[in-house]
Amino acid sequence: MTDQVVIITGGSRGIGRATALAAATRGYRVCIGYASNQTAATSVVDAIEAKDGKAIAVKCDVGEERDILALFKAADKLGTLGALVNNAGIVGPTSRVDEMSAERIQRMMAVNVTGSILCAREAVKRMSTRHGGKGGVIVNLSSAAAKLGSPNTYVDYAASKGAIDTFTLGLGYEVAGEGIRVAAIRPGLIDTEIHASGGEPDRAHRLAAHVPMKRVGTADEIANAILWLMSDDASYVTSAILDVSGGR
Repeated sequence: MTDQVVIITGGSRGIGRATALAAATRGYRVCIGYASNQTAATSVVDAIEAKDGKAIAVKCDVGEERDILALFKAADKLGTLGALVNNAGIVGPTSRVDEMSAERIQRMMAVNVTGSILCAREAVKRMSTRHGGKGGVIVNLSSAAAKLGSPNTYVDYAASKGAIDTFTLGLGYEVAGEGIRVAAIRPGLIDTEIHASGGEPDRAHRLAAHVPMKRVGTADEIANAILWLMSDDASYVTSAILDVSGGR
């Protein structure tokens, strides 16, 4: 158990929501960032507080640096930051690369890549022993798409997650001696609302037959892996990428 703070971006739904609820049961004070759905974010806070946990929700578009700074400032009021889960991410409608606009690609990278790096920057400033911190854990959300490329679907999303893989390795090496562990989860086909935002709400179930385990994963299964990486049970794990994809 811990009384440390965890920041979870994109924490109002799907994997973020499951991670927030799981972290609260382990004693974390939870600060969730949400892009637009205040009702969903409030329901997460209410669920945590109903079980005597502590949580706040902060509106935060991680594609905007000022929102990230406000998110971390709000979390500072909860206590000492012990973990960051870089979960916020977007996909675009199914598209070939030769049909993509510059605006789409720039937004994809701003949210999925630059936003994660800036959040990690703020976390390192607070966690690193170099800055007087007490250490901590950063868990980045990648995707099996980083390995598969997602042709004819969203190559830009896959490329953004490939960048997250590389960022995880590099940052992990950089801060390993400063009390911070950095790891990533590569989810496979997970039953969440992100597929609907890409215009294919049934995508995960439609492709389930291609998964060696012949089923989609759940948000709770990803959350369990994230919480393991955040725990002392993973104390010798850094610059590591864990596939949670049913073998895909």
